[in-house]
Amino acid sequence: MAMEDQAGGTAAAAAGERDDSGACVDRQPDAVLHRVGPVHVGGRGGRSGIRVLKRNMKRAGSRGCMTRKSRFGSRERDWLKSDTRRGCVCLYGAAADPQLTTTGPQASSTPQPDLQLVLCSTSTTAEEMCAQRDGRGLFVQLHGDLVRRLEPTERPLQMLYDYLAAMGYADPVRVQQEAANSDLSCLIRFYGERPVNADQQERTLLKGVFSVRKGKTQLHKWAERQVILCGTCLIVASVKDSLTGKMHILPLVGGKVEEVKRRQHCLMFSSAGSQAQTYFVNFDTLADYQRWHRQASKVVSQTISLVDLSCYSLEAVPEYLFYSQDVTHLNLRHNFMSLGGPGGLLHLPRFSQLKSLNLSHNRLGVFPECVCEILTLTELCLSCNNLHAVPAQIGNLQSLQTLSLDGNRLSSLPNELGGLSQLSSLGLSFNDFNHVPAVLERLSAVDKLAMAGNQVVCLEVCALLRMSHLKHIDLRLNGLRCVKSESPEAVTQLTHLDLRDNCLDSLDLASVRSLETLHCQRNQLRALTVGGAALHKLHAGNNRLSAVSVFPVPNQLTHLDLSQNLLERLPDWVCDCRKVETLDVTHNLLTELPSRLLNSLSLRKLLAGNNRLQRLPDLLDHVPLEVLDLQHNKLGELPESLFFKALNLKHLNASANNLESIPPIGQSDDSLSTLQELYLTGNNLNENCGALLVGHHNLRVLHMAYNQLLSFPASKLSKLELLEELNLSGNKLKSIPSTVSSCKRLHTLIAHSNHITVFPEILNLPEIKLVDLSCNELTGIQLPESLPPSLQELDLTGNGSLMLEHKTLNLFSHITTLKLDQKSTTTADLQNASAPWSHGYCEMSGQRNKLCVSMLAIDRLGDSVEACYGIFDGDRNEEVPRLLQCTMGDVLCEEVQHSSIDSVYMSNTFLTSHRKLGMAGQKLGASALLCYIHHESSEPGGFLSVTVANVGTCQAVLCRDGRPVSLSKVYSLENCTEEMERVKLGKAIITEDNKVSGVTCCSRLLGCSYLSPWVLPKPWVHTEPLSSQDDFLILGNRALFERVSYQEAVCTVQAVRDPRAAAKKLCTLAQSYGCKDNIGAVVVALNIAEDSCTCEPPVYTTEPRGLPHVTFPVSMTPAPSDTATLSSTSGVVSEFNSETSASEVGSEAGSTASDEHPNAGAAPRPERRCSLHPGTTLCVIMVPGSVGLGSHMGLFQRQPSSATFSSNHSDNGLDSDDETPLEGVISNGSKLEVEVDIHCCAFQLRPGTSESLKDSDFEKGGSDYPNGKMRRQNSVVVSATNGCLLAVCGREIADLKKSPSASCLFGKKPSNGSVVASEDSHNLIEVALEAPKKKSGYFTAPAQQDPEDQLIVPPCLEQEVREQLKGQSPLVSGPSAPPTPPPLKDAGWDQSHPPPPLTPNPAPGPGVIPIIKPEVYDTAL
Repeated sequence: MAMEDQAGGTAAAAAGERDDSGACVDRQPDAVLHRVGPVHVGGRGGRSGIRVLKRNMKRAGSRGCMTRKSRFGSRERDWLKSDTRRGCVCLYGAAADPQLTTTGPQASSTPQPDLQLVLCSTSTTAEEMCAQRDGRGLFVQLHGDLVRRLEPTERPLQMLYDYLAAMGYADPVRVQQEAANSDLSCLIRFYGERPVNADQQERTLLKGVFSVRKGKTQLHKWAERQVILCGTCLIVASVKDSLTGKMHILPLVGGKVEEVKRRQHCLMFSSAGSQAQTYFVNFDTLADYQRWHRQASKVVSQTISLVDLSCYSLEAVPEYLFYSQDVTHLNLRHNFMSLGGPGGLLHLPRFSQLKSLNLSHNRLGVFPECVCEILTLTELCLSCNNLHAVPAQIGNLQSLQTLSLDGNRLSSLPNELGGLSQLSSLGLSFNDFNHVPAVLERLSAVDKLAMAGNQVVCLEVCALLRMSHLKHIDLRLNGLRCVKSESPEAVTQLTHLDLRDNCLDSLDLASVRSLETLHCQRNQLRALTVGGAALHKLHAGNNRLSAVSVFPVPNQLTHLDLSQNLLERLPDWVCDCRKVETLDVTHNLLTELPSRLLNSLSLRKLLAGNNRLQRLPDLLDHVPLEVLDLQHNKLGELPESLFFKALNLKHLNASANNLESIPPIGQSDDSLSTLQELYLTGNNLNENCGALLVGHHNLRVLHMAYNQLLSFPASKLSKLELLEELNLSGNKLKSIPSTVSSCKRLHTLIAHSNHITVFPEILNLPEIKLVDLSCNELTGIQLPESLPPSLQELDLTGNGSLMLEHKTLNLFSHITTLKLDQKSTTTADLQNASAPWSHGYCEMSGQRNKLCVSMLAIDRLGDSVEACYGIFDGDRNEEVPRLLQCTMGDVLCEEVQHSSIDSVYMSNTFLTSHRKLGMAGQKLGASALLCYIHHESSEPGGFLSVTVANVGTCQAVLCRDGRPVSLSKVYSLENCTEEMERVKLGKAIITEDNKVSGVTCCSRLLGCSYLSPWVLPKPWVHTEPLSSQDDFLILGNRALFERVSYQEAVCTVQAVRDPRAAAKKLCTLAQSYGCKDNIGAVVVALNIAEDSCTCEPPVYTTEPRGLPHVTFPVSMTPAPSDTATLSSTSGVVSEFNSETSASEVGSEAGSTASDEHPNAGAAPRPERRCSLHPGTTLCVIMVPGSVGLGSHMGLFQRQPSSATFSSNHSDNGLDSDDETPLEGVISNGSKLEVEVDIHCCAFQLRPGTSESLKDSDFEKGGSDYPNGKMRRQNSVVVSATNGCLLAVCGREIADLKKSPSASCLFGKKPSNGSVVASEDSHNLIEVALEAPKKKSGYFTAPAQQDPEDQLIVPPCLEQEVREQLKGQSPLVSGPSAPPTPPPLKDAGWDQSHPPPPLTPNPAPGPGVIPIIKPEVYDTAL
């Protein structure tokens, strides 16, 4: 497979050397970094066809980084392309630090150590590669973790291809390309020799030649000796620089290590016991002194002789460790221990006192029989070693008490195992047993059987009679289908039984009379019978139970879980339980609760939400109830005596009912109420309820959102002095009482979606952290002289009349997240507002200290009518969601250019984003969902479809005809049976809470690569055609849809016409329903016509003067040093930089005086037109020096062209890494100006068809997108201005634009990292607010070409367009009479503050202009 080329061989002989096998090794100097490619090397080579190209690579992400094309010459690339079984393996040197492969900002220009690029094939073995390069071995590292030596027969390139295929790549060509990507080194990396890890060496072994003195007296003199610290002992040689003589061993466990103050850098080591020995060691340097002191201090502090060598990539135990004969516990977990060789497993019997040995996760493959010779062992762990059998020699370990064999492939156990009389714990989980091993009958000391994740289909209760010693049985995840209990004899010894996540449809355990705890959740049970004589806890949720039989009455029962079943009434025996404390019957069909239950003297926690309760019985006596959850029922009232009788009640949730009032409570002075949390969201409560809250003086959390409150009594609010969180959103409040200032502990005030006009007096509260007053009617803010330093987030979006002065903005500068609306009247904003969809989003951190949910919202993606929305949930980390929202939009734009198949480009988008996470994705991960709205066919006028891809638990729902349609798949082990089976086959350890290795419940994530192959990044992809019946999309994370069902979410959004307010309502409801985690929601309103047309009829206004302000929520994001870059995006929120001054943003977000244009006349709002129905379009051009949209405006009639437009890309002129200034762009530090040529010319085209013009200008470029994804470039925008014609090349417009998801990177990033990209301006050249700042690291998104303004007419409509244009007037003197607009599908889905129509003056001009030929649309510059 080597390239046979005589010329190449000559070049190789000249450039480097040829080894004995014929392979070519380029030995050019490593310092040469500027070369475009390697010296062409060739020759016949050896059998494997290996080529080694040695280069010193700069780190990925820097401008000088060598790409794949620069590494190879053209001949090498041709050789690779000819066969997909060929490829490149990157071999790193021993000094390569995996931490240096990141694309982070630190040390971005630091060169990496030597990197050898080896061209080989999938059949090339590690032995052949070592022979070609005179190496001793090859090593592989996965996910920056352990480093393993490759076996001689292993094939590196095939391993690389298999890894990529397992990730999800299906195309062999794409696999070959990805294998050569340098970013892949964070996932899988090959080394030419074992890498050096100084920290590992320090913790494993310390040695050196130092001055040593024995004893505390002065009898002994100082002498140079070899000193070693390994394991639990200090070893001192008897002669210098030699280990051949006598070795002095000093046990350190329990001893002392102290500093000798009389000598510099000197330590005193002392052993424990009455015959303690002492050695003084004088070190040469301070670094040595600190290193030895640190390590020795850890040893002497141990209470047992423990040596922990886990996760060190060891192949053998250090030879010096065998001097530590006092070692009793040895941990070798997560290594690659071998049997033979010095320090191999065969030498472990040399530890004469060893009691505990952990060899889990060592890829042993075979049970090491040598450990059966360590007769002192009491604990042995061999989990996750791919073992298939246990040898008979296991019977030698008569002292063994604990044996862990989980995560192997065992199907049977030897009979000799039954002779271990002291064995009390046996772990057999996640193996291949299909029955309970009979040898357990002889293991009388074993009281717990751990067999989760096996293949036991049937459990015979009679077999348990012969195992009278078993008390605990764990048979989770076995696919168990039946439990046979035919024996009349009772089972009296079994106390705990775990049958979760099986396939049982009925369960009869009446014969198990001593059962105390039963877990049978997530089965398919329709009938359950349990003996209740000794029953303490019963967990039977997530089944199909309509009845539960327990006999006798379980008087010892304390916890009962019957949630998510089909119960229409509670069993009678439940009310007879005398000790039940917790009862969970949520998500059933209950219509009533028995009076005896509610008056129980033992019940402390009652969860009865999501049922059909219409009333509750009255409380007859004082009850100890502490938690009462009644949400999502049909309650019209609560018991009158609730707060009088339930004096211990601390938590009450009655949200989503029909309450019109709440029970009364005594006056605040004599009230005994202990209520702390009260949730009343989604009822019919009015302002009279406020007076009934006064008696709850301990109230800390109050949610009364979405009721009928017109006001809140001021005097009553002042009584709630301990209030910490107040949510009054979605009411009809016009103000928040000023007495809110009495709530000194208040840290959260949420009152969005009201009619509040006056900013409340809350900024003087010492602990206030979050204030949300969005979607109100605020006009101004009166601020104190200083703001509390605790204020972290202030949301004022959706207040159209709010005007902020410069002083106010400066006072807000310290707030981490400040959300304001941007006042903008640009044409781009109006075009965005007239898009066939609009969006709103909301994020809430809940009770977390940080927000780990991020959003991506791009209303216009590319140059056609496309959009992209995404949501990313990092669960406990915020880094990965931020990285994904910064890069995923650009990755999608790149992938759609390479493929037109939705499943291909969406999958590759996720896989590429997974790779781009770098080191952050090794240990951290996130659920991700991406929604791409596009034309279904390659034609721009094709029907619209939405393609959704997701991993993890983020979900998307489409509202179609008022009903929810799920577009995503939940990849959690509990919800996806096939994923559970896949993970089980991979022998992963699934904990009791259904988490892979106890880390995550998701089987597919972006990131968390160290859990591969159990957790994969390959997404679920689904494409759904859009029609006029589709109203909106809802994107949400796990926390949202755990509390809000699909149907409720759809009904909620239908009731709110503004997408932003709808998203906020969804998150508010989830919080009120009990969610404590981060919540995120995106609502995308759709306005799709019958034929998927995206046109919109024009809307006219007769407003005579002035151009009113258009309110667009804009993201103003805080960063440490960068000032804010205001982005004009429809429906998007932006955050201000903490250091942004009022002068920088005041003109955009503050006073509106500079935006008024009193001279502007009336003009129609720009029509939204698709390529199916082209029409006249108003185009406005602002030249440098003009003020906004003043009087210098002209109108023209755009003529669609029948020519085929070029699809060549234009460079992004303002890319963050560009160092060369653009021609025509003038930068003065913080602003950009653009030079535009203005030409006066007669605009006349000769009759006849200009084929030459078509060929030269449009068709000669060809198409860069063979799959039909055309990107329109190099258009020309023309406008008649005062008789002159202004022409601006579209390429100059493109030079001012940024990529959709990268545009947010040049302002301040918000605390949560959310990105809502600014939309591209098609017809406007404007002065940028700021020059973009240079960025690097993870937050640098790749450059992306942006759309430009052009029209494309499908061939089938060309003739119709020509005929239509012939009858039109060549002169456009003003707006024509407004046609009768057809009714919109849903006019309510407009923005909450819709943009007013433009009102320009008619452009003066000559009386006659020659007729413009309709076939051509062009002009001369």
